[in-house]
Amino acid sequence: MDAWTGHQVPRLPGSGQPLALYDSARGAAHPSLPQGPATMYVCGITPYDATHLGHAATMITFDLVQRMWRDNGHEVRYVQNVTDIDDPLLERAARDGEDWVVLAMRETALFREDMEALRIIPPTHYVGAVESIPAIVGRVRTLVEQGAGYRLDDGTGDFYFDISAAPRFGYESNLSREEMLVLSAERGGDPERPGKRDPLDPLLWRGAREGEPAWDGADLGPGRPGWHIECAVIALDLLGATIDVQGGGNDLLFPHHECSAAHAERLTGESPFARHYVHAGMIGLDGEKMSKSKGNLVFVSRLRADHVDPMAVRLGLIAEHYRSDRTWTDEVLKTAQQRLARWRDASKASAGPSGVDLLADVRARLADDLDTPGALAAIDAWADGALAGQGTDTDAPALFATVTDTLLGIRL
Repeated sequence: MDAWTGHQVPRLPGSGQPLALYDSARGAAHPSLPQGPATMYVCGITPYDATHLGHAATMITFDLVQRMWRDNGHEVRYVQNVTDIDDPLLERAARDGEDWVVLAMRETALFREDMEALRIIPPTHYVGAVESIPAIVGRVRTLVEQGAGYRLDDGTGDFYFDISAAPRFGYESNLSREEMLVLSAERGGDPERPGKRDPLDPLLWRGAREGEPAWDGADLGPGRPGWHIECAVIALDLLGATIDVQGGGNDLLFPHHECSAAHAERLTGESPFARHYVHAGMIGLDGEKMSKSKGNLVFVSRLRADHVDPMAVRLGLIAEHYRSDRTWTDEVLKTAQQRLARWRDASKASAGPSGVDLLADVRARLADDLDTPGALAAIDAWADGALAGQGTDTDAPALFATVTDTLLGIRL
């Protein structure tokens, strides 16, 4: 599967600062110190609807990670998946009387357009679940051979992962068993299903059902993969046994990231699967959680169609810290548009305060767990000074524009 078209990212003078990131497993920020290429896996979309602001905020978060690593001189190997076969996709296609393949292709294409408009650096590998099924089948068979996977004895052909084969299960999310059971039921699990060894055991392979697409699973029988094993296999095959960052929204912490890490660690014998488990906050609308069920999603494509500058959208989404659950309002957008206009005016000034000092300030703020509010405050202060005629650094306006482009992805 092809990713979107990238753009040229300008280089900055001097050296970047090592990036510290909050790791959900350890409950604190720790330096990210890649050994060799920096490796990152971010869970992508299930393409049954257009890109909403929650998707955009998550992708911008990990775009900032990639930008900081690059500024530190690291080669970056970034993998993002597309869950192009899953229950929500099939349900939406059935509801609308549409071929699920056509639906997935259309929404994936729209997602690419939105990512390009938001100036997200494309992943090294953009991989669909469907194209990964042969590799997934092989890994599920390995888990079954190890005794970590088992067939449910009810004639469905479904296979599950035995969480007792993952002694550290729960270390990433740090949740109680009771909390896990609640979230499993809310987020695609089936803890009430009879016959499982443990209610928290996640699905590895779903046996073929009438009216559903299915693929050859060799001795597993026809079917399709579970959600968590999909991401584990794609990451292992393209990035190796241990990666620097596994990322996504905070709604993926459990069960998705916990289970995919458990699969990967059992398959390789290496732990932890990721040195940092990084999770972005949710985006609400006017004080309410944004969700498909409430019908209050704000789509990037709709904003673009209304001629909203994608750079203003990006600025609005980074105005608060990436880990916070935050709200999108008309005021957030208006403030971002005003900020963008002020920055563009400042970039045209004949001189300004020290550009080198600005660069150091922005690098320091972003190196501290992507402190975008602090970085924006530093840039605002420079822009205000330049517009007020302060400073004599004639090279600063050009460096100012490069800093916003390279580190924040904001083109002035």
